[in-house]
Amino acid sequence: MTEPDVAGLQRRLADFAAARDWQPFHTPKNLVSALSVEASELLEIFQWLTPEQSERIMHDPDRAHRVTDEVADVLAYLLQLCQVLGIDPLAALSAKIDRNELRFPAPAPAPAPVPAPVVPPAPQSPAGSERARSRPPEAQTGHAPVQNPEESPNGHSSE
Repeated sequence: MTEPDVAGLQRRLADFAAARDWQPFHTPKNLVSALSVEASELLEIFQWLTPEQSERIMHDPDRAHRVTDEVADVLAYLLQLCQVLGIDPLAALSAKIDRNELRFPAPAPAPAPVPAPVVPPAPQSPAGSERARSRPPEAQTGHAPVQNPEESPNGHSSE
């Protein structure tokens, strides 16, 4: 069997209905009603599930089969409705996506952060810089020198 396409599926659905003489019943109103009923049957499967359970529904073979069948029913009635009304469903969807992209533009990506400039350290001579040697010891180490309690603040003995 070849890969199904929308037009081919619509032909098969029309042939199926014609073979049973169902075309008189396939009015837009009846097809929309049937589509709504099938969508409700799909909803019924998910009705009381938690979000987590609904995400795992296809792991249960019985429920997966029911979901697949209801999706097929919804799609069948939608394709039949499109055929009766002369709507190309793929073109309609594409045009709708185009309109939604204009109505709901994606947010612009955040600008990349500008990295801070890297400033290389100033070159120093092997013995240390002149600036460091000309500073008092506490400025070089960040600590004041330990003072003998018998000395005055100017470094001289009190005697």
